Amino acid sequence: MLGVIDRFEEEFAVVELDDGGMINIERNLVPKEAEEGYVLNMTDKITIDYEETEKRKKEIEELTEGLWDE
Repeated sequence: MLGVIDRFEEEFAVVELDDGGMINIERNLVPKEAEEGYVLNMTDKITIDYEETEKRKKEIEELTEGLWDE
């Protein structure tokens, strides 16, 4: 299962799942280098999926390219 870190709130990482649901994961269970927007792979243990993170970041940049140009 994949999810994206939406934000950190106190002791939790708030993660949006691919199905649109939201879950809170204890911050100490998330890799220390994780940041907002990182994709987490939560299949066996919680790890950062760097390849998927970069893929989604690029997709968002392409979708928003030129939106605010005058």
